[in-house]
Amino acid sequence: MEKIGLYLGCNIPLKAPDIEQSFRKIFPALGIEPVDLQGASCCPAWGTAPSFDLNTWCVLSCRNITLAEDLGVDIMTGCNSCFGILSEAKHFMKDRDRRKAVNAQLATINRRFKGTSDIYHVAHVLHRQVGAEKIRESLKYSLEGLKIAVQTGCHALWPTDVYKVSETNPYHPAILRELCEATGATVPHYSRLEGCCGMGGMRSTDPEKALKLFREKLLSIKEETQADMIVTTCSSCFLQFDMSQPILKERGLIDFDPIPTFYYTQVLALAMGFDPTQVAAISQIDRSAVIGEMQSEKRLIKEVA
Repeated sequence: MEKIGLYLGCNIPLKAPDIEQSFRKIFPALGIEPVDLQGASCCPAWGTAPSFDLNTWCVLSCRNITLAEDLGVDIMTGCNSCFGILSEAKHFMKDRDRRKAVNAQLATINRRFKGTSDIYHVAHVLHRQVGAEKIRESLKYSLEGLKIAVQTGCHALWPTDVYKVSETNPYHPAILRELCEATGATVPHYSRLEGCCGMGGMRSTDPEKALKLFREKLLSIKEETQADMIVTTCSSCFLQFDMSQPILKERGLIDFDPIPTFYYTQVLALAMGFDPTQVAAISQIDRSAVIGEMQSEKRLIKEVA
């Protein structure tokens, strides 16, 4: 079984541990063994070390990368920000002077960045290394007839000169759509597909502006897709869609019920027959009805051992 280093970051284990459990269920079933990176720390996120000192940022990020290098594995993360930060840090280490300075700091804790481990997002591993055909073969339930609106998220798309394993065209993202289609679901296009959801720095500095941007995206989804659920591969986007829809509803800024939101591996885990109480248990929006529909007897393809 192929091994890959699992870098969880902060959001997923602290705020959405059921997403983590979905990783640990589906990947071994698909032939990939996630290996924990013992001692991993924050990536660290854009608003912290990268904003005040690039070398300090690279020291902290590259220390995480060296944990995977020691194990001889690549890194897989389910957080778009972590993917972006680690990818950028490795890119910055192409500068010889910075690499020398960073490795001098790492040497004080007996570590050295070599650059031998590649950085992947969960979506890239599923799309490129597992593939749609193997995903279809793994399904216990078909999601045919269900409509999914996808949300890729910003930090998995740009800058394209750094994210070598990302989308062919970041202005027309296809990876998440194709992964969702592999479950049998329909994935309609909508006009604000590549737009930001307003999470991250905007939400922390100007929450009302972030909420306005989010509402515009949500209305585009509702009016143009009539989706049964929203599916993302960004933990921050997941939190935004799950937390902010009830706020809009309470304020009377939307006239429809919040749309159930999932991280993609949760949807895949449900379609593969895993227990919802383990892989999709935590959300502010009630997801029980759509989970029941996904795992209904009429959708049963085969029994899975």
